[in-house]
Amino acid sequence: MYNRDAVDKLECTLNINIVWFKRDLRTFDHAALFHGLKEGQILPLYIIEPQLWSLPDMSDRHYQFLMESLKDLQQDLQKVGLSLIIKVGDAVGVLETLRSRYDVCQIFSHQETWNGWTYERDKRVKKWAKNQGVTWQEFTQNGVVRCLKDRDGWATRWYSHMKKPLLEIKGHFRLIQEPSDPMPKAEDLSLISDNCQFRQLGGRDEALNLLESFLMTRGEGYTKEMSSPVSAFDSCSRLSPHLAFGTLSMREVFQAANKRAMQLRSLSASERGRWPSAIRSFSGRLRWHCHFIQKLEDEPAIEFQNMHTAYDQLRQETFNEAYFKAWQEGKTGYPMIDACMRALTANGWLNFRMRAMLMSFASYHLWLHWRRPALHLARLFTDYEPGIHYSQVQMQSGTTGINSIRIYNPIKQGIDQDPDGVFIRRWIPELKNMSDDCIHTPWERPDLMEDYVMPIVDEKEARQAAASALYGLRKNTSHREQSRQIVKKHGSRKSTKPRKVKPKNPKQGELPL
Repeated sequence: MYNRDAVDKLECTLNINIVWFKRDLRTFDHAALFHGLKEGQILPLYIIEPQLWSLPDMSDRHYQFLMESLKDLQQDLQKVGLSLIIKVGDAVGVLETLRSRYDVCQIFSHQETWNGWTYERDKRVKKWAKNQGVTWQEFTQNGVVRCLKDRDGWATRWYSHMKKPLLEIKGHFRLIQEPSDPMPKAEDLSLISDNCQFRQLGGRDEALNLLESFLMTRGEGYTKEMSSPVSAFDSCSRLSPHLAFGTLSMREVFQAANKRAMQLRSLSASERGRWPSAIRSFSGRLRWHCHFIQKLEDEPAIEFQNMHTAYDQLRQETFNEAYFKAWQEGKTGYPMIDACMRALTANGWLNFRMRAMLMSFASYHLWLHWRRPALHLARLFTDYEPGIHYSQVQMQSGTTGINSIRIYNPIKQGIDQDPDGVFIRRWIPELKNMSDDCIHTPWERPDLMEDYVMPIVDEKEARQAAASALYGLRKNTSHREQSRQIVKKHGSRKSTKPRKVKPKNPKQGELPL
């Protein structure tokens, strides 16, 4: 006869290992799961942390993507006899409760380089595990290296990690009958619906379909078409949210791209078309993706502080709330800026050149301190990856001290990337009747603007004032000395890969996916 009490008593005496899923919502090529299962019986765990979801960089679109991804993860675990246990609460509290029910020997997880809150949470978990005598094994993910002394040899180590065999779970494992907590709704976590009507769906099935379609059909024009929002929505891989949430591993994407490159070599030049260039560009940017995450791993403070202290007083005097609101709502009077912001709000995704332009405009033309615009964009990006996000934000705001000051001219970007105004007219219906010759400068034909706003700043004057302020700070000796130290710590190094396949460094703001 089935005796629930007896089973409960038995399970409470089990020696188990916890596999703690974080931003790695898959079973394939999952080092923590693979090695955890080799060590004994496991409890697959995901913790929904209400305090995390209350942070100003989190949003409803992130949570909905998470829910979809957890659903796929649960289904994949069930295929090998396991079940994902979802708990709600503080990580230390959840782990302590499980330790009181089971003899928890080890915790397995991937190393996580995410926002400042998760960094502090992991320090608390590490302290708890040490006090309880629980071993916590963290495995490398994405090729990001913990406790790195400097960047010498980093690219070589990254390629070495990417070439290691993919880890696959085989067999059928014993299920632990631990109940999950009720799944909170977004409103339970005070997440307000943000009407992201064209948001990408989460889950591994979606990720695999995107990877296949990009490498086999959509991606041929990637190299040339990634910069324009007219073409980028189809020609970019759109894998970035799946890499951020870990429904795909970076290594499996890298190896899939390499496999495609090998296939192309067997084809004639006419059959290959533009594919070789596209695959080289894409593969190179996978490394740059991790290069930027490594910056945050090495210096978590760049989420909150200027990378170079010479800029600590820059933009501190005032914060123009009216400018900020206009920028957020896509009502600055500059069509390319406003179309990009509206498209991002509705899609949760935008190509990187246009992301860079949005941040550049906020920091230079509107002279807003980067922190609040960065948080707004973080909430809008379904693929929010703090390591990339804050490094790019500071690059586009001129506060790294090591990157060229690049102030995007929104009028020129519109002409270059949307010459016929197709993208602009789609997202700014007020300009649907604007003449082609004035679509990028509609203030020249106010009779056709249909309630579209006039520019809130003079583009040329704002750009020149910002450039003057930034270049003025770069002239002193102390600035140059600190810049040298930043390069030593964060600067890229030459790759040791053969020259014929070595990717070119992407331009600022062109770290796509």
